[in-house]
Amino acid sequence: MAGASAPGQLAGSASAPTDGWHQAPTTLPTPWTDQVSPTNALPEYPRPQLTRSAWQSLNGLWQFAGASAGEAPPVGTNLAEQILVPYPTESSLSGIKRHEDYMWYRRTVQVPRSWHVDKGQRLVLNFGAVDYKTTVWVNGHQVGQHTGGYGAFSVDATDALTKSGPQEIIVGVEDRADATWQPVGKQRQVPDRGIFYTGASGIWQSVWMEPVSAQHVTGLDMTPDIDTNTLALTARTAGAGGQAVQVVVRDGKKVVSHTLGVANKKVTVKIPNAKLWSPDKPFLYDVQVTVLSGKKKVDQIGSYVGMREIGTAKGKDGKLRITLNHKITFLLSTLDQGYWPDGIYTAPTDEALKFDIAQTKALGFNTIRKHIKVEPDRWYYHADKLGMMVWQDMPAMKTGGEPPPDARTQFESELREMVDQHHSWTSVIGWIPFNEGWGEWNKSDTGRIANEVKSWDPSRLVNAHSGVNCCASHGDSGQGDVLDWHAYTGPAQNSPDAKRVAIDGEHGGYGLEVDDHMWFGEGHAYQMAKDPAELTSLYVGNQKDVLTSAQRCGISGSVYTQTTDVEHEVNGFYTYDRQIKKLDFGQVKAVNDSIIRGADGSGEPPPDTGPGTPGLAGVHAYTFDENAGSTAADGVGNANATLTGVDWAPGVHASAVHFAGAGEGDTGASLVKTEGSYSVSAWAKLDEAGGGFQTVVSQDGGDHSAFFLQYSGQDQRWAMSFVGLRALSPEKPEVGRWYHLTGVRDAKAGTLALYVDGKKVASESACTAPASTGHTVIGRGQFGGNKVDYLHGAADDVRVFDRALSDAEVAQLATR
Repeated sequence: MAGASAPGQLAGSASAPTDGWHQAPTTLPTPWTDQVSPTNALPEYPRPQLTRSAWQSLNGLWQFAGASAGEAPPVGTNLAEQILVPYPTESSLSGIKRHEDYMWYRRTVQVPRSWHVDKGQRLVLNFGAVDYKTTVWVNGHQVGQHTGGYGAFSVDATDALTKSGPQEIIVGVEDRADATWQPVGKQRQVPDRGIFYTGASGIWQSVWMEPVSAQHVTGLDMTPDIDTNTLALTARTAGAGGQAVQVVVRDGKKVVSHTLGVANKKVTVKIPNAKLWSPDKPFLYDVQVTVLSGKKKVDQIGSYVGMREIGTAKGKDGKLRITLNHKITFLLSTLDQGYWPDGIYTAPTDEALKFDIAQTKALGFNTIRKHIKVEPDRWYYHADKLGMMVWQDMPAMKTGGEPPPDARTQFESELREMVDQHHSWTSVIGWIPFNEGWGEWNKSDTGRIANEVKSWDPSRLVNAHSGVNCCASHGDSGQGDVLDWHAYTGPAQNSPDAKRVAIDGEHGGYGLEVDDHMWFGEGHAYQMAKDPAELTSLYVGNQKDVLTSAQRCGISGSVYTQTTDVEHEVNGFYTYDRQIKKLDFGQVKAVNDSIIRGADGSGEPPPDTGPGTPGLAGVHAYTFDENAGSTAADGVGNANATLTGVDWAPGVHASAVHFAGAGEGDTGASLVKTEGSYSVSAWAKLDEAGGGFQTVVSQDGGDHSAFFLQYSGQDQRWAMSFVGLRALSPEKPEVGRWYHLTGVRDAKAGTLALYVDGKKVASESACTAPASTGHTVIGRGQFGGNKVDYLHGAADDVRVFDRALSDAEVAQLATR
């Protein structure tokens, strides 16, 4: 086309006023904030996998106004404000910095004569994403609608154009965010000082126009097969069907294949001796697709593809693990939320968009979990080019309550749109429909949806539910390719089953406040550090535990929270403004590299601690029959317990020690080798059973107790716990009633079990266990280095065993 620009260049500037606009004040400017202006708002070609030579960016200044429901479009009417597109209305970069439930965008454009729209060409307006319900008018004529805040869409404006002069475009948007059940991810109209953030309304990805023929490519579906050295390619086209398509694949300037096929049907493209894509060598082939009408070229687009496999296979230890190109590969990931203090959902520049991925790669990670958000196409392009694998989340509906049927249907429609539009990105290796039960309505439908996603895209892994063990989850549907647990600070210790690999979907979350670089001036995390050295030490120790989980439990990947701070969360490698590195990056990369090297599927057996001491007396026992004084005798061993802040009360037999929420019984020794097998039993009675945790027996572990035999206030159940893992009783305990509790850690079986009144009520996979040399303590726990979870109640006949008791032995013990 005459006068066309090369891909990635601006083919002239669409008309829009540039005076009177000012960027709104920015709470935390990034290194790129000041680079943004009305003349350079994300000027790069927005769609790297479907490029054309003639196009024109419509990013820049548009007129803007808030609106009311049902209001007629302001055709021919100037609007009072200006907004910088494509930055969401709430962002400082937009110049608006506020939310509107309903809004108007308006501008005029000139269509280049060289595009020959008056001679059979069509004019298409493309939108990367608009949140949430969008209607587009051209010269007063409605030309298209779209519902969904994360999907790209296009409208054909040709029939609404005037023969010459400026063409008026009006975009009307409704975004009521979490006031509805629309998918919102972590957006909230009123962000909290926790894990939910500022909303991002309206146009938040690039807008551009381009001329196309009536018969033109609208999308490419590309699926590589490294076993056959082929690429399955379908060119989806608009216009009458049946056109011939020509596919040319190049390695640089060298043509490696030339294939003819038919539009809208799968074409098998041979790629002999294919060079494979991996994080170490992210090789990409150039792909050119031409639509033919007879011998005439009616459309030609540029694209690219990486040849790679993602799948599963058993390791040397017999556990199922993830493979990349048929090689067992540990997917070491960060949790990446994609938020910016200046642009909210929209990175200020393309360099900024690339920055987070590049820094994640430099830290030694090979994977990113794109958390509850879908990014612009150029983000996935950078991931493809840099060699970064991606877990892609579906943006969740709001938390709390149960979505109505129409919201469920819309959620599934937008999920299908996300999969369809991101099917061809090399970097995307797995889909995650649900997170921690957010917006989930029942377990059965979660399993059905996972199976449907797999049918839509059999070439990738499907993680039905990240954090299936957590929060609002309805439980494990048993479907998909992945069993995903969350554990803070963790890591998770789940194991693969016969058909699903296991991953740690979230862990870590260590935080550090950095003055003058925090959104609210103060922040939170799952555990705070006092300085960068302590933060680095916590991270390194936590990641070493990830390697242990990989070797002993068989997890195939982990996700550390998180890439950068976000608003109130201060648990990033970088501050929210990307100005400050918060850890020693050299130590971070070293431990990360050791995980990827060491988690090779060879496995590691649990420690062998021997058969232990026979009998039911235990190796230490506290019957509390003294009924007076500050010492409880160890009736079996020689570790008498020092009692402080307690009194005496009637027991199950004779007397018991009573705790009023502040006391403890310190044995003065480490009675349990927590790396191996052990059991702990006690009679316990609660004075209250509310929302607080209460620990009957624990063992100090430095930062946290190595185990807790306890009442879990979060669940209001008895529990045998590690940090981030609880084996729970099915019912809430009664206040004032004695219960016999036994917690059993079986290192050989890799389990943590709870018995109540002699019966096993819960067992959880726990293939690793925290090491501990701290004191065994009665009546409290330890977390974050602090004494916590004091018992409000009484304890009697506490016993410690250096082995895992059998079901029969626990039943017998409870009757003594």
